[in-house]
This record gives sequence, structure tokens and C-alpha cells, in this order.
Amino acid sequence: MISGFILRALDGKIVIAIGVLLGFALLVPALNLLTPPDSALHVPTYVVSLLGKYLCYALLALALDLVWGYCGILSLGHGAFFALGGYAMGMYLMRQIGSRGVYGDPILPDFMVFLNWKELPWFWHGMNYFPVAMAMVLLVPGLLAFVFGWFAFRSRVNGVYLSIITQAMTYALLLAFFRNDMGFGGNNGLTDYKEILGFNVQADGTRAVLFALSAVFLALCLLIASAITRSKFGKVLVGVRDAESRVRFLGYRVENIKLFTFVVSAMMAGIAGALFVPQVGIINPGEFAPANSIEVVVWTAVGGRGTLIGPIIGAILVNVGKSYFTGAFPDLWLFALGGLFIFVTLFLPKGIVGTVQATLAKRKDYAREADKDAANSDVKPEPATVAAE
Repeated sequence: MISGFILRALDGKIVIAIGVLLGFALLVPALNLLTPPDSALHVPTYVVSLLGKYLCYALLALALDLVWGYCGILSLGHGAFFALGGYAMGMYLMRQIGSRGVYGDPILPDFMVFLNWKELPWFWHGMNYFPVAMAMVLLVPGLLAFVFGWFAFRSRVNGVYLSIITQAMTYALLLAFFRNDMGFGGNNGLTDYKEILGFNVQADGTRAVLFALSAVFLALCLLIASAITRSKFGKVLVGVRDAESRVRFLGYRVENIKLFTFVVSAMMAGIAGALFVPQVGIINPGEFAPANSIEVVVWTAVGGRGTLIGPIIGAILVNVGKSYFTGAFPDLWLFALGGLFIFVTLFLPKGIVGTVQATLAKRKDYAREADKDAANSDVKPEPATVAAE
């Protein structure tokens, strides 16, 4: 069963992409840890963390592509699932601080001591155990997606209305997590982490491992997304995107198809958030901002929605450009981002990868037609037979 799942997922492009990701998972940490700092091949630790952050964004874009590119659900709330996964990881990291915090309380995080909390809230219990925290990374975004999707899809909310509702959801969570009485650190969020699984979270080795895990989980989620989209279920999924009413007429429960895909996508986004938090060192309500979810849409559109690999490329390219331009031209970055989205919409509606694939497909068609014409021109007509008198 597992071998069949893997075989369905693999084609040439996916194999190459997974190979590249796994290669980077080994190469970048090796260049960081095994080469001297004065070597031209040395990759500084801050660059390792920056690249790890880009891979987390790429995983988030892949998660959105699964529902938008293949199911036609334009979600403007995937930043909420990303942030919830990040908060689950942040809660685990906060519980690992123990008495090493500013106030020295072995149980309560510093912000709770500052706010005069007397005991740990019920939803923080168990978060000091890594397996429990990792389960919450998947369950909390997945449960929210399930509840939201259950009502939205059965009410047949589609198109721009669904997009607005998803954005309203993430904005509501933004306002809720800003409140100090929610128990998540309020405006300051969760930060000042010390260790993860007993290892110093600031150590070079830990940073290298976190980068490698980001690459490995991105490759794994790419494999899962490819298996889904290349299966019979994936064909139905594309049918829902292109002609939902016809799929309903054929007897499929469209709401169940959408719900399954939405939940899987939310879990992927939660994993991305969990990997993101220890590498950047903080999680706060700003991650719920609707603008963040809109940026994910831009990454996916730039790379090419409905291609799986395209959103990964788009997320990395746009964020590399953001890192450069926010330093070189901080006042112009948002204009550049908006201009990029307009340019892609007008001139590259299929994104970078989609446009390349369409161009290659046209060239193959032209070559096939040319070969056919050449074959027809080589066929000589049979000589006419002379009737015997």
C-alpha cells in the first residue's frame, strides 16, 4: 500500500524536486558545521536560519496550492493555520524554560507571572511533552479547518464569499490572540526560548538540524500532495475546481472532497508554522494578520498555482527579494510586491512554472505537427495503372 502510494506520487519533476530538497538538507548543514568560518564555502548560521525560514514559507505556499490550485478554494486565511501550528510549538518551547525565566517560576511562563496569573491554564497542561505538542501542531489547525469547512462547504459557500469568510476568520483570531487574558502572551507573544528536546535552540548544530528538518518535511509534504493530486481522487479534485456542478451531477459528495483537502492543507500549514517558530525565535499575533495570508497567495500565483513545485519556487524567490529590497529600498517594497502581483496576473497568469510548462508543451506540439507533415510529404503517390485495352 505504501509503495503504491509512493509510486503514484512520483514523476520526473517531483523526483528532481525531492532530490534537490534532500540534497540541500545535507549540504547546507555540512557547509555550516564542517567548514571553517573563513572558508569561501562556509554558510553562516544566520543564513542557515534565513534559508530555513524560506523553506517554511515554501511549505505554507504548497499547502495553499493544494486547495487553491487543485480544488479552486482561494483561502485568505491560511496564515491562521500557520500561526496556530507556531503557537503550539511556542507553548512547548516556553514550558522548556522552567525556572530559567526572568521571574524564576518553574511552572508559569514569565508573561503569566507578570500578569499575576496564579495557575497554569488548562490548555497549557501537557504542552511540556514534545509528542503532545506535536500532536497539537496537527490537531489544532486540522480541527479548525474541519469545523470551518464543515459549515462553509455544506452551505455551498464558494468564490469570493468563501475567501472573505476565511479572511474574517484569521482577523478574528488576530484580535483574540492580542488579548492578554487569552493566555498566549498578548501583543508580545511567546519568545525567549532556551532549548528544544534538551538542545540549545541558539546553537549552530540545532539551527542546522532545524533547517534540515524544514527541507525534509517540505519534501515529505510535496510527496503527499503529489500522491493526492495524481490519484483518482486528484482527478475528481480538479473536476471540482473546473466544473463543480458536473461533479455533483455524477454523484460525488463535493463537500466531503473539499473538506478532506482543506483539512490536509491546514495540517501542512501547521507543520510549517511549527518549524518556523524555533528558527525565528518568536511567535506573536502578527502572524494572524490578513496581509500575511494575502502574501501567500502572491507567492503561489508568482510560482504557478496548480503545479506543486511552482509555489515552492515562488515563495523562495519572493522572500529572497523581500529580504533584499526591505533593506535596500524599505519604502518601496510593498509597491514592488503589488506591482509583481499585477505583472504576473496580466502577463504570466499561469505563474513562472506554469508558463514554462505551457511553452514546452507548445513546442512539443509544434514538433509533433512538423514530424507529421514531414512524414506525409515523404509518402509518394502510387503510379497510376494503365487499363488493358
